[in-house]
Amino acid sequence: MTLIKPAARRRSRAPHRDPGGGGKVAALFLTPFFALFLLTMIAPVIYSLCLSFFATKKSGLGFGSTPEVRFVGIENFVVVLSSESFLTGFVRVAIYALLYLPTMIGSALILALLLDTAAVLFRRAFQLLLFLPHAVPGVIAALIWVYLYTPGVSPLVRTLESGGMSVNFFSAELVLPAMVNIAVWEWTGFNVIILFTALQALPREVMEAARVDGAGPFRTALSIKVPLIAPALGISLLFTSIGSLQLFTEPSILATASSAVTSTYVPNMWAYDAAFNRLDLNQAAAASIIVAAVAGVASYLITRINTKGVRA
Repeated sequence: MTLIKPAARRRSRAPHRDPGGGGKVAALFLTPFFALFLLTMIAPVIYSLCLSFFATKKSGLGFGSTPEVRFVGIENFVVVLSSESFLTGFVRVAIYALLYLPTMIGSALILALLLDTAAVLFRRAFQLLLFLPHAVPGVIAALIWVYLYTPGVSPLVRTLESGGMSVNFFSAELVLPAMVNIAVWEWTGFNVIILFTALQALPREVMEAARVDGAGPFRTALSIKVPLIAPALGISLLFTSIGSLQLFTEPSILATASSAVTSTYVPNMWAYDAAFNRLDLNQAAAASIIVAAVAGVASYLITRINTKGVRA
C-alpha cells in the first residue's frame, strides 16, 4: 500500500489555473471602455487634426463656382495665432486662472481641514451641503447667478445698494470676477471631497505623535497634514487648471446680459464662433487643437512640479 504524503496530497487537490485566463477576462471587460474611448475621444481629435490642415476655397471670383477643399498645411494655425481676439482670449483665461485657482483651492483646503477636525458636528451633513452646488449643471448655475447679478431683481444687488454700494457685475471690470465666483461656488465642494478623502487616509498614529509632541491643531494642519496630502492637492490643481482652459459655459451665459462679453471672449468661444457663426470648421478645428495643446503642456508641467514636490 502506497502512502501519499500530505504535501503531495495538497498539491494534487490544487485547482489547475490557466495562466492566460485572467488576461482574457480583463480584455473582455476592458474592450467596451476602449471602444468608447476611441470612438468619443481619439477619433474626434484625429478628425479635428485632419480638418485643421484643409480649407474650403472658391476658385476665380467666386461667382457660380463650386467650393473645393484644399490642403493648406499650417495656414489655419497661422491665421488663428495671428488673430488678436484669439490671443486676447488666452490673456483673459490667464487672469481668470490667477483669480480662480488660489481662491478655489485655498477655500477647499480650509474647508477640508475643518471637516477633518473632531470639533465639527454634523460632518456628513456639511459634506452634502458643500457638494450640492457641484450637482447643479453648469448652465443652470450660470443662469442662477445671472439672476443674482441683475439689478432690479436680484436680492444680492438690492442688499449691496441698501448698504451704500453700487455694483455692476456685468461691467467690463467685474464680469471676469463674476465668472470666477460662479466657478468657485460650483467646484469648491467637489475639491473639498477630494482633499477630505486624502485627509481621512492619513495614518492616525502620525497625528497622535504630533499631539504628544505638543503640536496644536493649527501647527498639525500646516506642518503635517498639508504636506502629506500634497498629491491630492496636485490632482485638484491639475483638474482646476484644465477646467480654466475649458472656460465656456459661464461667459456664454453672461454674454446674454453683459455687452463686455463678446462672442470671442475666450478661446473656446472663438472656436465656437468660427464653427457655427462664420461656418469655418477648419479654423475652428485649428483653434481647438491649439487649446488642447496648451492644456496638454500645462498638465505636463503641473504633473512634473507635483511629482518633484512629493519626492522632495
